[in-house]
Amino acid sequence: MDKTELLLKKMTELNGVSGYESEVRKMMTKELKNYVDEIKYDKMGSLMAVKAGAKKSPRVMIVGHLDEVGFMVKEITKEGYIKFLQLGGWWGHVTLGQRMRIITSKGPVIGVVGSTPPHLLTAAQREKVLELKDMFIDVGAQEKFNVQKRLGIKVGDPIVPDSQFIIMGNKKMYMSKAFDNRVSCAVVIEVMKKLKKIKHPNTVLGAASAQEEVGIRGAQTLSWLADPDVCIVLDTGIGQDIPPAGFSKTEKLGSGPSILIYDAVMIPNLKLRDLSIRTAKSKKIPHHLSYMERGGTDGGRIHISRVGVPSVVIGPPVRYIHSHNSILNRTDFDNTVKLVVELIKKLDSKTVVSLTRD
Repeated sequence: MDKTELLLKKMTELNGVSGYESEVRKMMTKELKNYVDEIKYDKMGSLMAVKAGAKKSPRVMIVGHLDEVGFMVKEITKEGYIKFLQLGGWWGHVTLGQRMRIITSKGPVIGVVGSTPPHLLTAAQREKVLELKDMFIDVGAQEKFNVQKRLGIKVGDPIVPDSQFIIMGNKKMYMSKAFDNRVSCAVVIEVMKKLKKIKHPNTVLGAASAQEEVGIRGAQTLSWLADPDVCIVLDTGIGQDIPPAGFSKTEKLGSGPSILIYDAVMIPNLKLRDLSIRTAKSKKIPHHLSYMERGGTDGGRIHISRVGVPSVVIGPPVRYIHSHNSILNRTDFDNTVKLVVELIKKLDSKTVVSLTRD
C-alpha cells in the first residue's frame, strides 16, 4: 500500500460513531500536528488545525466530519441479545445478517444482526423490510451465559459495523466502511500537508466536526471556534453508477469530485460555486455537478453561523454510503485534493469579499 492507501485504511477502520469520535480525533491530531501551527478543539469534540499563510485573513475553513453511522446498545435482554439504537441513517435491508463490533470497556465484542432463515418466513414476511427497532445482535447468547458480566457489554456502548479496508481487484477501487466521511478527513489531512510547501494568501483552518450524522451538531460549535470567512465543506457524493439504470447518471465513480448545487439544508454561495467550477475547468480537474434532495451536510449549520459564511460542498462520489461497505475510486480522492488546494490558492481577501457583494 502507498501512503494514501495506508491513511485511508487507518482512518476508516477506526471506531467512531456519532458521539464516540475520540479515536478518529486522536488520529487526525497525530497526522496534522507536524504540518500546522496549532490545533484547537471545541467542547463538542470537533477539531481545527490552523495553518497560517501570507495573510491572517481571510480565514478559509475546510471541514470533513469525524463520525460514521452506527448504533448504540439500548437494551440487553434476559437471554443475552442486544437491542440497539441507530446513530445516523440506516435502511433495514442493509443491516440484517451483518457483523457488528460492540466497543466495551473490556475491548471489542463481535456479534451479528440476527436474521430469520427464509424457510421460516411466510410470503408476506419476505416482502417486508424489518424495522431496526425489531432487530437484535447475537454475540453468542446462550442460557446461563451472562454477556454483561462475561463480555462487559453495557447499555450506552457504541456499535460499529465490522468491516475492513480492502483494495479491490480493480486496483483503483477501495472498499471499506466509514468512507462517509473519513475520506474527507483524509482529504483535510492531505491538503494541509501540501500547504506546508505551497504559498497561499490566507489562513487555512483544517477542521473535522463531531456528530454530523445525528443532526450536524458539531458544525455549529465548530463555526464559533473557527469564525471562518469562507468554507469548503468536504463530504461524499452519492455514487449512482449502479444497476438497473444508474449508468447514465453523472454522479459516477471516476468522474472526479462532486460540486453540490443544492441539498436539503443549504444552497451554496453561488459565486463560490462558480469559482469552484471555473477552477476545476482551468486546471483540467475532472468534476461534476450534483444535488441531494434529501439530507444535508455540515454546511447547513456553517453557512448560517454568525453573520453568514459563504460555503460550498465538494467531495468524491462513493457507492453504498450508510452501509457496512462502500466503494471509492482513488482518482476521485486525488482530484478532490487537487481541486481544494487550487481553490484555496485563489481565495485571497479581494476574492472572498466579492463572494458576498453584488
